[in-house]
Parts: sequence; structure tokens; C-alpha cells
Amino acid sequence: CGPAPIASLRSRKVVGLSKLARVANAFARRLQIQERLTQQIAESLWKVLQPRGIRVVLECTHMCMSMRGVQQPRAVTATRTELGWLPPEPGAYNRGWEQVGCPCGARH
Repeated sequence: CGPAPIASLRSRKVVGLSKLARVANAFARRLQIQERLTQQIAESLWKVLQPRGIRVVLECTHMCMSMRGVQQPRAVTATRTELGWLPPEPGAYNRGWEQVGCPCGARH
């Protein structure tokens, strides 16, 4: 997988940034589907850190897309898991439309 942005609203526990990367890497070593990987990272951090809210986003390229079949080497699949409460991301709706190539944003 590529980037794995992790956002959390901590309650009591504080952890170093390298620990977040270690958790993501530990789960990413296993052979599994991306949706489950995203969920496992979020649930693991939720259980240990006990934050008020947590968001995990994974952006991955898949060999089946780049090497076989449709041969789209720059195709990226993003999955997202949110647990608890997090403030809404400003512009998230429009960003979603932009990511799929629609410049029209909120008109849809």
C-alpha cells in the first residue's frame, strides 16, 4: 500500500508517530483485502489508544490493475474507516467528486 493517513482525537493516551506507522506496517504484511486491512488498523488503534474518534485512509495500487487485465499502472484505490466521533472534513464532499474526475463537485 501507499500512504496511510491516520487521524485521531485523543482522550488520554499519547503515542509516538512511529508507533502508528508500525501498526499499519504490521497489518499490511499479511495477505488480505484492502477493506479489511483498513478496518483492522482502525480497530487496533481504537482499542489501544481509546480515542474519541479515529480515521484511517489507505491509498493502494493493486498489481492486478497495473500488470494484468486493464493495465492501468496509476490506478489507486482508497478505503476509509472511521470510528467514534471526528469533526467533519471541510470540503470532503467536493474532494470525493474531484477524486473520481468530476470537476462539478457539489452540483451532483
